[in-house]
Amino acid sequence: MSTSTDPAVATAERDPASELAAKRFTVPPYDVQVGPVGHLHRERARLAALEWEHFEARPMGATIGAELSGIRLSGALSDEAIAELRAALLAYKAIFFRDQTDLTAADHVAFARRFGELEVHPFIPANPDHPELVRFEKGADVGGYENAWHADVTWRECPSMGAVLHAVSVPRTGGDTLFCDMHAVYEGLDAETKTQIGELSAVHDFMQVFGHQVADQDKAAMREQYPTVEHPVVRTHPETGLPTLFVNRIFTSHIVGLEPDESTALIDRLCRQADYPEYQCRFQWTPDSVAFWDNRAVQHYAASDYWPDVRIMERASIIGDRPV
Repeated sequence: MSTSTDPAVATAERDPASELAAKRFTVPPYDVQVGPVGHLHRERARLAALEWEHFEARPMGATIGAELSGIRLSGALSDEAIAELRAALLAYKAIFFRDQTDLTAADHVAFARRFGELEVHPFIPANPDHPELVRFEKGADVGGYENAWHADVTWRECPSMGAVLHAVSVPRTGGDTLFCDMHAVYEGLDAETKTQIGELSAVHDFMQVFGHQVADQDKAAMREQYPTVEHPVVRTHPETGLPTLFVNRIFTSHIVGLEPDESTALIDRLCRQADYPEYQCRFQWTPDSVAFWDNRAVQHYAASDYWPDVRIMERASIIGDRPV
């Protein structure tokens, strides 16, 4: 890198990044990668070019997230509109709607059911009139503990296909939810790691998070009802056919066939890839906004920066299939 010859005003004549050929590299001695995440550009361009008949879409992240406008989720949506929403969900992986002020709890359930049968969560309280709606009611007495990257209910044999989350009450500031494209994360892995994890499976266990709230005398019965399950570390999305990284620190206990220390280190290394903002989008909630995400393709993180303010959300989860 050449600089000015006058030491009093020494300045670079060109950006040192011009010598790096637009490639990522690791900053020693830390395992931190810097540089362009170049594999995102084709998907970013594809999403930017999409057009829709029943709504308008504003992309948010490079490969994930779009805010849709011009559509109401309450009332009777045509089959054509639902089909286009499903296509948008597959494309953007997380879609968002503002100002759904007329969306009742019954409407919420009815809308989510257009995409499949709904599950009832055994460990989280529900709306008293609609057991399909998990109710996250946070405030001074109940803090938010969803602030870790995860996909929902991976401890089920068939984790949910997707989730529709409605903001009932939001804090003045904070409480955003972040979403991460786990296909983009997978594609960003080096070839050696892809080969290493390609045939591995991991164990997922509800006890990791919910075990503390099950009475000792009930744990055997709950374990029989919800045994540990194995899912591939890399699952194939059943509709897009794309490989997706499918482990998380919340419900994944270990990788089958690895020593405990090796398993923990690998899970942690894989999950840390979701920390890169290039793979993310962030949604700032407003009253009566709605998020709909593809649980097979993304992980999410609910920022817990609003305590002791009130944050009330209701979620309908659509039953999925067994990961392969």
